[in-house]
Amino acid sequence: MMIIKNARIYTMGEAGIIENGYVRISGNIIGETGDMKDYDTSRENIDNADIIDAGGKWLLPGFIDAHTHLGMYEDGLRSEGDDVNEITDPCAPHLRSVDAINPADRAFSEALSAGIVCVASGPGSANPISGQFAVIKTYNLKNKDNKINRIEDIIIKEPVCVKFALGENPKICYGEKNQTPETRMATAAIIRENLYKAKKYGEKKKAFEEDNNNDEPEYDIKLEALLPVTDKEIAAHIHAHRADDIFTAVRLCREFDIDYVIVHCTDGHLIAGELAGEKARAIIGPVICDRSKPELKNLELSNAKVLSDAGVLFAITTDHPETPLQYLPYCAALAVKGGLGIYEALKAITINPAIILGIDDILGSIEKGRRADLVLYNGNPLEILTDIDAIILNGEKFAQF
Repeated sequence: MMIIKNARIYTMGEAGIIENGYVRISGNIIGETGDMKDYDTSRENIDNADIIDAGGKWLLPGFIDAHTHLGMYEDGLRSEGDDVNEITDPCAPHLRSVDAINPADRAFSEALSAGIVCVASGPGSANPISGQFAVIKTYNLKNKDNKINRIEDIIIKEPVCVKFALGENPKICYGEKNQTPETRMATAAIIRENLYKAKKYGEKKKAFEEDNNNDEPEYDIKLEALLPVTDKEIAAHIHAHRADDIFTAVRLCREFDIDYVIVHCTDGHLIAGELAGEKARAIIGPVICDRSKPELKNLELSNAKVLSDAGVLFAITTDHPETPLQYLPYCAALAVKGGLGIYEALKAITINPAIILGIDDILGSIEKGRRADLVLYNGNPLEILTDIDAIILNGEKFAQF
């Protein structure tokens, strides 16, 4: 049993901000949250609880980045540690990030030191269809020194999505090789062709399962990987910066009736009303970068505010290692600089990515039944001079500074 009391709690849930509150943790699960005026001090001895008196400091759920390449483009290495893009096949949905992630990458511990407890990591955007992402923890409590030996020890959800890409990246990667796709048309056509094949493959599998007198389709690893997308078990995460590419993504997903998330969504502030009308979800960023290619010309700090005002559900990403993962709070801070409210910015790196990744029943908020991955700050975590006072992982005091 652990109790954190006298904390300014940013629950990121229905309770909003509890200015002076407490959290009671049972095992690795949050059992109760409330205001200190309702706190029963007599229970401290009864529960034999480990007490942390926060003294008015900020308590938040651990941060989440919904789109990274953590462990796939390793810190301090070049091609030796680069397993992000398999630029030999424009259709590669069967590639699994868990077969590439190196949990020994130093970036894991750097992320945790910044309060980031969970990320989605997967292949990049060179291919129209790039492969499968996994949701992973940045820590492993099986070892006292937090050394992560096995990817299996940190997987939360896998696969969580299949990555698709539109726009300049596939054009550049394959155009240089005089290979399809050299145009946006070909990129969309490859996606369309393979989603159609997956739909038909799934129909044949179902027909065989219902009546084995029907022909069983020959096993196809690529189509098997796309079935969770076409069956709406997981979403398509679609790399798209420019407005026309974003609308191509919407069009394709409507055509095949699949769930989707727009990744980067750089032009989102130009089409926010239409995205809201489509009930589109987005993962925006990074913003700590330059406009390195033409489709980034409309990169603006105001993107988050405009999308928020329109009612679009979005998360903020570093796109690690494009921006190092430990700077996720400062990406959110720049959204505040662009006009977004502080609470909305914090939602974009806690509950919103949890919802987008389908793990909001586990992480992303300080509510009953959620896993106790919590971080105590000595001030606003979006301010660069703020320090972490304590990290609680899985209901255990991992570190206190």
